[in-house]
Amino acid sequence: MISLSGPETTGFTTSIQRQTADPHNAVRGFFFAHIGWLLVRKHPDVIEKGRKLNVSDLLADEVVQFQRKYYKQSVLLTCFLIPTFVPWYMWGESLWVAYFIPAVLRYTLVLNATWLVNSAAHMWGNRPYDNTINPRENKYVAFGAIGEGFHNYHHSFPYDYATSEFGCKLNLTTCFIDLMCYLGLATDRKKVSREVILARAQRTGDGSHRSG
Repeated sequence: MISLSGPETTGFTTSIQRQTADPHNAVRGFFFAHIGWLLVRKHPDVIEKGRKLNVSDLLADEVVQFQRKYYKQSVLLTCFLIPTFVPWYMWGESLWVAYFIPAVLRYTLVLNATWLVNSAAHMWGNRPYDNTINPRENKYVAFGAIGEGFHNYHHSFPYDYATSEFGCKLNLTTCFIDLMCYLGLATDRKKVSREVILARAQRTGDGSHRSG
């Protein structure tokens, strides 16, 4: 009995490690996945696995490194100063309203829409491509996070730039990338073939797949 349980135990341990290494682990509940992970220390597995990630391509990217170097200044300028200055200067809005509505309220709404990808999109929705993982397809999150709600697809095919098989439907991020490619500012978009999508949906999906 002990020898037969070996592979199962190994698989169970691997599954647990996968969950504990997820910084937004939805198994710990909605609040933790949504915002709680920001309020506690990282699980040791998150730190360990994070050190093993190969991000050499990002470290070599000049645009990414520029954004990283001037991150705090860019947030202050584009997230708070410009949204406050424009309504105050252009149409005479009070500084109080200009700061708390276009800047603070907008920032709060955008943050929570983004965090829903970690929480709601891992808890509610269908799993047409892989029913063995937590990420779901959630059209409401897709709408709020401009495309990131097609999360079962994204985790099933992480190399697909579009994060969805439905093109620009509820996915302004894909539209933006396509525009950048049209302008010559982005290249080498990777896309999953139709045959691979259908085969994966048939093999591991929950039966809810509908052709795009």
